[in-house]
Order: sequence, then C-alpha cells, then structure tokens
Amino acid sequence: MVSVQILTTPSCSSCATVESMLDKLGVEYELIDVTEKPEILQKYFILTAPGVVINGKLEFMGVPKEWELAEKVKG
Repeated sequence: MVSVQILTTPSCSSCATVESMLDKLGVEYELIDVTEKPEILQKYFILTAPGVVINGKLEFMGVPKEWELAEKVKG
C-alpha cells in the first residue's frame, strides 16, 4: 500500500487541489501542517506548499499534473 503525506500550510488553496486529486484517485493521505511540525522541514525541504511525499520520498512541490500524481501513487 502506498503512503502519501501532504505537507501543508494554513490557508493553502493549492493543498486543497492536491487533496481533491487524491480523493478522486481513491488514495488515502495524511495532512501535515509544517507550521505545527517544523521538524518535517528539516527532513523534506520544501520551497512552496504543498509538498507531496510518497513512500517517504518528496516527489512534488506545488500542484503536480493529475496524470503524474496518478502514475506515482498507482504505479
């Protein structure tokens, strides 16, 4: 099973877009607010939100194309 985390910030509209994409794909994910867990930024250095971590690897910063996201989460 794929593990997906969305690294988010408060009021991140792009984050909601990625959430919607994952919902459409039927993929479960964990939201991590990096303002509440700044230690995450030491592990995954993101310049823009969202950061999309798949199976422990930062795969995307910002909103990916839907087909790219699907390819990564569905294999």
